[in-house]
Order: sequence, then structure tokens, then C-alpha cells
Amino acid sequence: METKLKKIKDTLYDLSELFKVFGDSTRIKILYDLFSGEKNVTEICQDLEMNQSAVSHQLKILRTTKLVQGRREGKSIVYALADDHVKTIIAMGIEHIEE
Repeated sequence: METKLKKIKDTLYDLSELFKVFGDSTRIKILYDLFSGEKNVTEICQDLEMNQSAVSHQLKILRTTKLVQGRREGKSIVYALADDHVKTIIAMGIEHIEE
């Protein structure tokens, strides 16, 4: 019983850490921008009207938390949502707010 309780506590802690990532509006904007497909940093910066330093910093956090993945294409890195769960979480959040 204690092992099961410890496991759920660890899972809930990890969940709280995941939700902290969603607590930054810039990261949410980047994730939402990637709904339409893969983009490089320059495209994201243009879409969000932000400087590259700020966007790159947030992309690093999003990659570390496995919400975004990147792949090299020539000299740049192309970013995309890691999976459909990310899109679902944001879409459900928007739906909840709009109710």
C-alpha cells in the first residue's frame, strides 16, 4: 500500500511540475503557434513579435520538459509539438476558460 501511495505522490509531483511550464504566457503562445505545424525560431519570433533570445530561452524549457521537439534542418532547428497531448491540454484549457 505504501509503495502505491508513494508512486501516486511522485506522479502528482511530476504533474505539478508539468503544469508550472504552462504557467508562462510566452510558453503558451509558442505552443499555440506550433499548432499549425513545424517552425524554426525565426518564424516563431515573427509570429509572436518577440526577440530571438526570449523565444530561444522558452524553447529550451519546452524541449527539456518534452513538450516540444526539435530537429536540425540545414543550419537551423525546426520545432514541433512533441505529441497530440500538448495540443489537447491547451485546447481543453481554452475550452474551460470559454465556458
